[in-house]
Amino acid sequence: MSWRTRLTLVALLALALSQALVAQSSAIKLATVVPDGSVWDKSLKQMGVDWKTATGDRVALTVFSGGSQGDESTVLRKIRLNALQGASLTVVGLSAIDWSFNVFNIPFFFQSYDELNAVIETLTPTLKQRMEQKGFVLVHWGHGGWLQVFSKQPVQTVADLKRMKLYTSAGDDTMTQWYKANGFQPRAMAMTDVLTGLTTGMIDALPTTPIASMAFQWYKQTPYMLDLGISPIVGATVLSKKTWDRISPADRAKMSEISLKVEKQLQADVPKGDGLATLVMQNQGLKITKGTGPEWQQMADALGTTMRGTMVPHDIYDLALKARDAFRARARAAAPAAAPPPAKAPAPRK
Repeated sequence: MSWRTRLTLVALLALALSQALVAQSSAIKLATVVPDGSVWDKSLKQMGVDWKTATGDRVALTVFSGGSQGDESTVLRKIRLNALQGASLTVVGLSAIDWSFNVFNIPFFFQSYDELNAVIETLTPTLKQRMEQKGFVLVHWGHGGWLQVFSKQPVQTVADLKRMKLYTSAGDDTMTQWYKANGFQPRAMAMTDVLTGLTTGMIDALPTTPIASMAFQWYKQTPYMLDLGISPIVGATVLSKKTWDRISPADRAKMSEISLKVEKQLQADVPKGDGLATLVMQNQGLKITKGTGPEWQQMADALGTTMRGTMVPHDIYDLALKARDAFRARARAAAPAAAPPPAKAPAPRK
């Protein structure tokens, strides 16, 4: 056997070995704080089943729900140590990876889900790139509903809200200081400690969505909801880039297609879930209050301005603002023109 033949055989063997390694099963352990059995948990677990089927058992996803792997900062540490390979995160965890994701925390920035989805579509390429630079791959977006204020006592004015001991997420000192600078009384704690905080009086109000309040049973400690629509809850499922890169391009394409279906399904199901959860909680004693006067919009304008450059990078803020305003301009242009007033009947002749 000539040396050229030997080299060819060695090369073919190496190629076959590399392909075999790629074809091996990738075990992915994914953690999330969403409650076990919730719409998000069910979506993730079904996604895992579909990934396994589509890839011929080469990708196996195990989901750890309900914060069983710790809060989001703990989960991110575990991913970096490869004890976990992925997570479904809220904006709190996402912004810990890159502060650009704080754009979804701007109060009253969005007026509708259609607006939100238009801005997400514009921002996605940039945010995915920034995520990959930090060692993560954004697999799909998740939707958690729209933030309202749940409280132990009724809230109707800005002053009422500023008197409350307000929950904010632990691990985000910038957000905590931002609340304080704007006259609020934040109490930072892990999401998994909210119920304990409400029970012991450490907090007496929290911004959350109706569907989350019902899922976590927080509304039983906070029987008032301020129907104000602060901001949408945006999350995302991420995998470590090392894990993603070990999966073959063909399998990644199948996984991405399935993940997009999950994203679209949550876009449709979660808003309906928020409305249904509100009705269920009202039937169990939840009282709805409304903000009074123009002060809420004045506060919203001031808060949004303070976040640009301090909580959200200038370029991301400006890109989101441009996309949002463009969407609003298109919506106005597409709206049917107001019907002209009916013509007056001619005056009777004398």
